[in-house]
Amino acid sequence: MKNLSTNHVIYSFSHLNEPVMKVQPGDTVAIETYDCFQNQLQSAEQEVAAIDWNEINPATGPIFIEGAAIGDLLKVTIDELEIGSQGVMVTGPDLGVMGHRFEKMESKIIPIKDGKAIFNDQLHIPLNPMIGVIGVAPDGPPISCGTPGAHGGNMDTKLITKGATLYFPVFAEGALFALGDFHAAMGDGEVSVSGVEVPGRATVTFDVIKGLHSKYPILQNDEGLTLLVSAMTLDEAVKIAVEETIDLLLPHTDLSVSDMTMLMSAAGQAQISQVVDPLVTVRFFVPHYVLESLDIKLFA
Repeated sequence: MKNLSTNHVIYSFSHLNEPVMKVQPGDTVAIETYDCFQNQLQSAEQEVAAIDWNEINPATGPIFIEGAAIGDLLKVTIDELEIGSQGVMVTGPDLGVMGHRFEKMESKIIPIKDGKAIFNDQLHIPLNPMIGVIGVAPDGPPISCGTPGAHGGNMDTKLITKGATLYFPVFAEGALFALGDFHAAMGDGEVSVSGVEVPGRATVTFDVIKGLHSKYPILQNDEGLTLLVSAMTLDEAVKIAVEETIDLLLPHTDLSVSDMTMLMSAAGQAQISQVVDPLVTVRFFVPHYVLESLDIKLFA
């Protein structure tokens, strides 16, 4: 297994980034990460506004995957996800859903102990470790690691955790994969603009899928299949996610568009991932029993 340290980080996804590692399909890499503040906030006494805001949302990478060509899908399986022993949260003016109610930046140091995030003496939150920033180089100009898109990026989706497999559309030779921004716990929406931000290490295995294309990232886990879409508004993102899911599945069935639409309305789930980044992210989920009943094997 190969290892990649935080000596190699990017602040935007881009085809112009020089790869720091080259791997073959089937290779496994352990990737270390900073938290989203590049580990700058270590105590409640620190002034949040005084940190270097140019060093936010670093992603470790990029990694060049041999054989990944434009139009392919990059398959990334999250084998392990380890997090640090201390997290941090922030909120403040113009941040998140409640930013209009705050006059100054505030932070909270949150110890991680015995499988819980210690919010205060009375409240210990169960962990749901997940990856906030994960993706590949986009098609076009660089995109900040703080912004999500069709390439992935800052999707802040709690399903991106151990055991999940993601499929990213490849927009540049070698895909140029990177990840960062782990959370020890985060609810759907990430309404304060931060989860429980932690450093950590992810172990991932790469593969390249030929002959199947998607415009947006796809996630598969034990529960089913999920399409991840980021857009300016929730309305727009939901509409795109539903239509793209239908267009992805329909060719593998003998259903009409109307039947597939009714099926998605009965069994599919439109879900919110985050509402606080420059683009919002939603996901459309299809349970495994639907895919199995229709004998749909996208990645077989």
